[in-house]
Amino acid sequence: MAPAPKLRVAFIHPDLGIGGAERLVVDAALGLQSLGHSVDLYTSHHDKNHCFDETRDGTLRVHHIISPFPRSWNGKFHILFAHARQLHLTKYLLSSSAPQYDVFFVDQLSTCIPLLRIFAGKRVLFYCHFPDKLLAYGAFVEGKLQKKDVGLLKTVYRYPMDWLEEITTRQADLIVANSNFTARVTTSHLTSIQSTPKVVYPGINIKAYQAPVNWTDPDIVQVTSQRPTLISLNRFEMKKNAALAIEAFALLRDKPSVSHISQNMRLVLAGGYDPRVEDNIRTLNSLIERARASKLTFNVITPPQAKVSAPSFAGTTTSEPDILFLLNFTTSQRSALLQAPSTLALLYTPANEHFGIGPVEGMICGLPILACDSGGPTESVVDQPSEQRTGWLRTPVPTIWSDALEEICRMGDQERAALAQRSKHRAESVFGMDSMAKVLEEALVETVAMGPVQAPVKEFAFLLAFLVGLVLAVLSRL
Repeated sequence: MAPAPKLRVAFIHPDLGIGGAERLVVDAALGLQSLGHSVDLYTSHHDKNHCFDETRDGTLRVHHIISPFPRSWNGKFHILFAHARQLHLTKYLLSSSAPQYDVFFVDQLSTCIPLLRIFAGKRVLFYCHFPDKLLAYGAFVEGKLQKKDVGLLKTVYRYPMDWLEEITTRQADLIVANSNFTARVTTSHLTSIQSTPKVVYPGINIKAYQAPVNWTDPDIVQVTSQRPTLISLNRFEMKKNAALAIEAFALLRDKPSVSHISQNMRLVLAGGYDPRVEDNIRTLNSLIERARASKLTFNVITPPQAKVSAPSFAGTTTSEPDILFLLNFTTSQRSALLQAPSTLALLYTPANEHFGIGPVEGMICGLPILACDSGGPTESVVDQPSEQRTGWLRTPVPTIWSDALEEICRMGDQERAALAQRSKHRAESVFGMDSMAKVLEEALVETVAMGPVQAPVKEFAFLLAFLVGLVLAVLSRL
C-alpha cells in the first residue's frame, strides 16, 4: 500500500481553552503532525493562561485571530456572536496573506464550511461533537430528547440558527462523529443529512499520561495526598453534574462496611474554569454550597502559572480538606492525580455525554471508572462480569453511585491489578492517539481525493444572503 500523501491541514476551533473538545482537537493535531502532516490551528480565542500546554509551548502552531465581536451581549446571543466570530476568522483564512492548505478540519461550529469550499476551493471535513440545536433545547434521557420550555422569543431566535447549522453542516464533504451515540443523534435530528457520519473516536497521547511524575514539584505537592482519593476531571459547568460526585461521596462516608477507608477519603474536583463564563461561576458556587450542606471541608486552588486567582469562599481550609476544587489544572497535575497510588477511582458524572475523554484518561492509567450509563461512556467503559470489567456504568443517582463506590473500595489488590491491566489494554488499542491519527488521516485523504469543489449555486446564494444579514444583525447590537 502506498504511503498517504503529506497534507497541509488547517484546524478551525472556536475557543482553545481547557475541555474535552479542546483536548480532542489538540491530540488530533498532534497525531497528524506525528505522521508527517503540516498542521496549523486557527481559533478566535486563545488565552495562554487558560489552555493546554501544547498550544502554548510551541508544540503546535496556533493562530489566534482576535475577533472584534464579543462572546455575548449582556449574557445573551452566544450562538449569534459565535457565528460572527467564526466569519471573522474565515475572512482571514480567505485573504491573500493566509497560508494555503490542502484541506480544512472544522469542528463544533459549521458556519464557515460553505465559504471555505467556494472561496478557498478546498474540501472540508467536519468533526461533529454534538448538534448545537440539541444542546440549546434540552438533554437526552434514555436516548430521547427531553425538551425544555425555551419560550417564544428564544424559539424565534433559534430557528434561523438551527437552520444555519443544518445547511452548513451538510455542505461538509465528509462528516465524522466522536461516537456512535453522536452519529445516531446527528442523523436523527439533522434530517437533511443523508449519510451516517463515520465514527472516529477521540484518541489520547498515551505517553503523556504515562510520563514519570516529579512528586517533589511544588505544583504536584499542592494537589496530591496520601489519603485515599476519588477524582473527577470536568469543566465547571452545570451540565457536567459534578454535584453527583459530592453527594455520592458524602453518602459513601456513612457506609459502615468501608468506614476504615471512606472516613479518611478525599474528593478532588478538577477542571477548566473561566471567570468570563457565568456558568462556570454559578457552577462552582453551587458546588461549594453543596459541600457545606454535606458538612464537608473544602479548599479552592489554582496553579500559580495560571495567573488567575482562585475565588475566595468563607470556610475554606488549607489543611487536608475533604474536597479539593482544582481550577485550570496543569498537565503535570493531571498526570499526578491519575497516577498517584492513593487514587482509587475516576468519577465521570455527565449523563448522555457525546463521548467523554475522562473515562479513557482514567483507563490508560489503570483506574476503575464510575460513569453514567448513557452516551459515549457506554462505548468506552466495559461494565461486564469481573473478568472483563474496566468500570461501572450506573444511573446518575447518588445512592446508586455510592453503592458502586463501595464496591470499588472493597476491591482486593489482585482484582484491582487485573482491572488496571484490562483498562490499559483497551485504552491503548481502541483510544490511543495513534489509532485516531491513522483513521483521521484516512478520512482527510478521502476528503481531498474528492477533487474539485462543486457547490449548489442557488443554495449557496441564499446562504450568503443569510450570513450577510447575520453580520448586520450582530453589528447593530454592538
